[in-house]
Amino acid sequence: MTDQQAAGGTGGAALTDPAALAERSERARKTAEGLGYLSGFGNEHSTEALPGALPLGRNSPQRAPLGLYAEQLSGSAFTEPRAHNRRSWLYRIRPSAAHPAFTRIGNGAVRTAPFTETVPDPNRLRWNPLPDPAPGTDWLAGLWTLGGNGDATQRTGMAVHLYHANAPMDRVFSDADGELLIVPEQGGLLLRTELGLLAARPGEVALIPRGVRFRVELLNATARGYVCENYGAPFQLPDLGPIGANGLANVRDFRAPVAAYEEVEGPVEVVNKFCGNLWTATYGHSPLDVVAWHGSHTPYVYDLRAFNVIGTISYDHPDPSIFTVLTSPTDTPGLAGVDFVVFAPRWLVGEDTFRPPYFHRNVMSEYMGLIEGAYDAKAEGFVPGGGSLHNMMSAHGPDRETFDKASAAELRPQRIDDGLAFMFETRWPLTATAQAAGAEHLQEGYDAVWNGMERHFGA
Repeated sequence: MTDQQAAGGTGGAALTDPAALAERSERARKTAEGLGYLSGFGNEHSTEALPGALPLGRNSPQRAPLGLYAEQLSGSAFTEPRAHNRRSWLYRIRPSAAHPAFTRIGNGAVRTAPFTETVPDPNRLRWNPLPDPAPGTDWLAGLWTLGGNGDATQRTGMAVHLYHANAPMDRVFSDADGELLIVPEQGGLLLRTELGLLAARPGEVALIPRGVRFRVELLNATARGYVCENYGAPFQLPDLGPIGANGLANVRDFRAPVAAYEEVEGPVEVVNKFCGNLWTATYGHSPLDVVAWHGSHTPYVYDLRAFNVIGTISYDHPDPSIFTVLTSPTDTPGLAGVDFVVFAPRWLVGEDTFRPPYFHRNVMSEYMGLIEGAYDAKAEGFVPGGGSLHNMMSAHGPDRETFDKASAAELRPQRIDDGLAFMFETRWPLTATAQAAGAEHLQEGYDAVWNGMERHFGA
């Protein structure tokens, strides 16, 4: 059995039959259309799928309501400061402890830090989208690691993954190594989590906290996108500093799920990612059986088009840090383990200003992806579903065509609304996996986009 087969799921006619797949997608779409949410980032939410399922006045009564089991899910150490402490109390049909032993399976195309298959590369790299997946590929089987940094066992660093899928998951997955920020680029996802349901479509992002179990269904025939696996401190909203009380991503625009549960008896495969390896166990019931919960360790979804862009109204292009949606802090203030940055629709009005992103070398390392349209610093070659990697101190900036056009443009107010790009920016170099360094969809000749940058000195 190959690694890909081992990670590939349960198989069967339901995962490849076109009529069955279309029916599953239609059911998922109808479910997604009817979802309700709780509002707010980092809030202490309370929700119950059945009246009376949440106990009052205490978290763990002698007998939990409705014959449920009380269980705490801790996303932080017990003694972390209150402002950073994340935990949720779950009231479920069976406790999470009720399962058989896990056994190792192959990791498929999933890799985990420390990344030692190759050496960190100072060259600028760019990839086309992943090729179409084989029939019957669910989201987990279609997860493909591009690279990363740090050490998952030390809870430092991050990994960049891509995914492509054409079948729903009939199994359940959880990641003990880190939280998963999912960025759909093609096709929507219905995420059935322990704490409820989320729908994430292109232009939206979803976050699954460390250790939360979930299953991915498809809203369309195929799905493709990006994933940031954050091993470090959980993502939080960046401080606003001189911006003041309002701006960037607003707290109320983040949507958490309301409680929803599965009461399923029978074999269910559960896959757990632990210290870089995939482990499987067959439960006698669905673990997505939480009838009520309260707390702050919760999944959420966010529409990137709701981002309140802050920018210059006088001169010069602002540093891209001004577009930070989420940040994972480290012990050095302002130096993130990973920032998630979005280049959302916005106006450019700078006077006597080169308006596209400027040429620069950065102590941070940058992986950029494109959700739709075009990126204003790259006229050609950077396509939706693809990505570029500029490691620390690697010189980069607009290509020649963009430079020539922007240098001669009439500086009228300009609306940028034909593209949606993002960046995973990190304090450490990103090391590509062997499969990414040798991939057929790795573009050759990326350096050539800067050929022909003419000498203008003295002109």
